[in-house]
Amino acid sequence: MTSTAAVSQKSTTPLRGTVRAPGDKSVSHRAMIFGAMATGTTTVAGLLEGADIMSTADAMRAFGADITKDKDGVWHVVGCKDGFQSPKHAVDCGNAGTGVRLIMGAAAGYKVSATFTGDASLTSRPMGRVLDPLREMGAAFDVAPGDRLPVTLKAGAALTAIDYTPPHASAQVKSCILLAGLNAAGTTAITEPTLTRDHTENMLKAFGVKLTAAKRGDGQVVRMDGGQTLKATHVIVPGDPSSAAFLIVAALITPGSDIIIENVMMNPTRTGLFETLTEMGGYLRSDNFRTSGGEIIADIHVKHSPLHGVTVPPHRAPAMIDEYPILAVAAAFAKGRTVMDGIGELRVKESDRIAATEALLSSNGVNITSHESGMTVIGGDTPRGGAVVKTHHDHRIAMSALILGLGCDAPVRIDDASMIATSFPSFFDIMTRLGAVIETSA
Repeated sequence: MTSTAAVSQKSTTPLRGTVRAPGDKSVSHRAMIFGAMATGTTTVAGLLEGADIMSTADAMRAFGADITKDKDGVWHVVGCKDGFQSPKHAVDCGNAGTGVRLIMGAAAGYKVSATFTGDASLTSRPMGRVLDPLREMGAAFDVAPGDRLPVTLKAGAALTAIDYTPPHASAQVKSCILLAGLNAAGTTAITEPTLTRDHTENMLKAFGVKLTAAKRGDGQVVRMDGGQTLKATHVIVPGDPSSAAFLIVAALITPGSDIIIENVMMNPTRTGLFETLTEMGGYLRSDNFRTSGGEIIADIHVKHSPLHGVTVPPHRAPAMIDEYPILAVAAAFAKGRTVMDGIGELRVKESDRIAATEALLSSNGVNITSHESGMTVIGGDTPRGGAVVKTHHDHRIAMSALILGLGCDAPVRIDDASMIATSFPSFFDIMTRLGAVIETSA
C-alpha cells in the first residue's frame, strides 16, 4: 500500500449534505467467515470493501472457499466443500485483528494446520485472549513470544466444548469460542459479566444455528450445542456506526453544520457513543427505523451543537470501545471535563490508543491526561492545532486527528493516511462531499 500523508484545516463553511454510512466492518468480517463455513452459496450485499475485509476474504479463499463479486456489487461466497482445508501457504490477515481472531476460532474446529500472520501492527498485538480458551478446548499452537503472531495451529486436535467466562468483555473472544464450538463435542457456554456486540449470535441464527442467550445480571450466558452446520443465506450489511462516528463528530464541532447519515446500524451493543454525545448536548436525531440483515438501522440527523463535558460510565465501554479516540476529539470542544474510564482494552488495539489519543490531542494544544485504563479531557477552548500526528498505523487515530483539524486554529497533519482504507475507504470522498477541506499527498 502506498504511504500517503494528509492534512485537515478549520472549516470556514458548514458541513452539509446527506451521505450513506459504509458497510459495517464487524458484520462484513462475519459474512465472509460464516459464508465460507456454510454449505451452499452465501450472497452478501453492501459489504465493506476495506483492506481488512479483503484480507479476511483472501484468508477464506486460502481455506478453500470460492469468493467472487458480481457486476451488481453483490459478493458470492461458496462454502468450503468438506470443511476448511489446510492452506498451502501462511494466512496473511494484514491489519485485521477481528479477522484473525475469529478465523483462528473457526479453523481450530476443522483439524487443519495453518500459520497465521499479519502486518507489523497485527504481529505486535497479543493473541492470548483467544488462544487461552482455544487451548482449553483442545487446540494446540506454536506461537511467537508473548502469544503473538505468527501463530501456527497444529492439525489433529478434536475440540471439546467449554464453559468460559472471559476475563475482559470482548466480542472477539466470545465469537472465537462460538466458532470453535460449532465443531466441538458438547455444549459451549460463555458467561459475559457485561454485554458485548451480539453480531455473531445474530448472524449464526441467520445461518440456521440454534443458540440461546439468557440475561444474567448486567450480562448474559450464551449456550450453543456443537455439531451444527451453517446453511448459506443472504446477508445485507448495515452501515457501520463506528465509521459514522467520525462524520457525526465533524458536524457537531463545525459551526452551522447540518448533515444526515443514512443506513446506520442501531444495535444497542454499538450505540454507546451516540448516547454519550447526546448527554454532552449534541443534536442527534434518529429517524426511519427499519431492519436490514437482522439488524436495526436508521438515518441519523446531526447539527452543530455546543457540547459540555460528562463522565462516561465504565459499563458503557463495550458499546463504544472503538469510538473513544473520536469521543476524545469531541471532548476537546466540549466545555468542562470529560472523564473516560474502564477502557484499558484500548492499550492493545492497532496501537496503544490511550497513549496515541493523548499524544494527538496534547500536541495540538488540548488539555488531556491519562492513566492505565482511562483518560480525561478538559475542553472548551479552540485547540491551536498545527501538529504532525503520528498515527502508529492506526486508522481510528488517523481519522480522529483529521476531524480534530476541522476545528483547530491551525491545520492538523498526519504522518500516514494509507491505513484509513482498512475500515473506511470512502472517508476522504465523503468528507469532501460534505464540505470539509482535507488534502492528501504522496
